[in-house]
Amino acid sequence: QVQLVESGGGLVRPGDSLRLSCAASIHGFSMYAMAWFRQAPGKDREFVAGIGSSPGSTYYTDSVKGRFTISRDNAKNTLYLQMNSLKPEDTAVYYCGLGDPPEVIAYWGQGTQVTVSS
Repeated sequence: QVQLVESGGGLVRPGDSLRLSCAASIHGFSMYAMAWFRQAPGKDREFVAGIGSSPGSTYYTDSVKGRFTISRDNAKNTLYLQMNSLKPEDTAVYYCGLGDPPEVIAYWGQGTQVTVSS
């Protein structure tokens, strides 16, 4: 059974940084595309960043480009999201997802809350 467990969320001030982690229990983690999504109160879940199985293939929504960095450590079966220069509008529950096939999220984590407030 595939499990994705996010961690690293919290309450921070505008301009601060956070690093989210997503530990995956799946054989062959390196072969799967992974992604981060977020859902703010009263809004639909939205794509934030994605990373393919091939080195160097990363994708970001425009609002986080230059501030967020997605990465993966295949030896640790872990996905990361480094978030810098956080803004109040980044406040949301952040979810990691595993793509199988790459463009379809087949598994979701339980989410981790990120709150950016002064």
